[in-house]
Amino acid sequence: MRVFVTGATGWVGSAVVQELLSAGHEVTGLSRSEEGAAALAEAGAQVRRGLVGDLDLLKDAAGAADGVIHCAFNHDFSRFLENCAEDERAIGALASALAGKPLLVTSGMALIAPGRLADEDDVTAPHFPRRSEAGAKAAAAKGVKAGAVRLPPSVHGLGDHGFVPRLIQIARDKGAAAYIGDGANRWSGVHRLDAARVYRLALEQGVTQPTYHAVGDEGVPFKEIAAVIGKHLGVPVVSKSVEEAEAHFGWLAPFAGMDLAASGEKTKALLGWAPQQPGLIADLDQPGYFS
Repeated sequence: MRVFVTGATGWVGSAVVQELLSAGHEVTGLSRSEEGAAALAEAGAQVRRGLVGDLDLLKDAAGAADGVIHCAFNHDFSRFLENCAEDERAIGALASALAGKPLLVTSGMALIAPGRLADEDDVTAPHFPRRSEAGAKAAAAKGVKAGAVRLPPSVHGLGDHGFVPRLIQIARDKGAAAYIGDGANRWSGVHRLDAARVYRLALEQGVTQPTYHAVGDEGVPFKEIAAVIGKHLGVPVVSKSVEEAEAHFGWLAPFAGMDLAASGEKTKALLGWAPQQPGLIADLDQPGYFS
């Protein structure tokens, strides 16, 4: 297949590109920088230079492809609403050139099923501002084979620059690794290489489902994450009240207190997928995460 990938130089997107190339697909990746373009070319992909906000470019690139994987998203939480709107516009542009072809977008686990394991049949909370799944649903209504891959809060691996490295930096800065309350709220997780295989397998099968869960660990208690961080940094592991959480975690406080457990059993059965890489705690329990 000829596959167009947005976010192709990002943490997840770069793994998706390599997974597709290794499986014999022809990949074109979107890059906004010379450095990213060079990395894509070195990996063996073709390159489209530009920004995800260039809707005409997205339409043109999607029209030349047999399928699209949309990994791009601006994670600057200071302008989250604007980023969500840009994401929805990008999905609409991609979908407009993909009638009858597969489109996979990227979504998350927040606020799907607090307090229990979320599964693929659960729907995103209507008040959640990220509209990726709504964009995919709208595309499907127009004849696109569209679906969403939901990613856990921790898509881990050495080189990770997501939530867990931020927790490590906060623990360094504050001199303590913290959790909120009893720390029993859970985070699901997946290794980035395992997540990349979900995208490839779903695309190869023609995106037959509205949602896929790239979930390795269903639910790791947040207190266990804090404990590994505290051990490696040599700092105390402490509980913070809800009122104290913002002072310690900053903008990450709401996520640190969320229960984000999820199941990927339906995705595993459908795609014949099983995680092959280390789980979150085993992966985090490496010196490389702290160097």
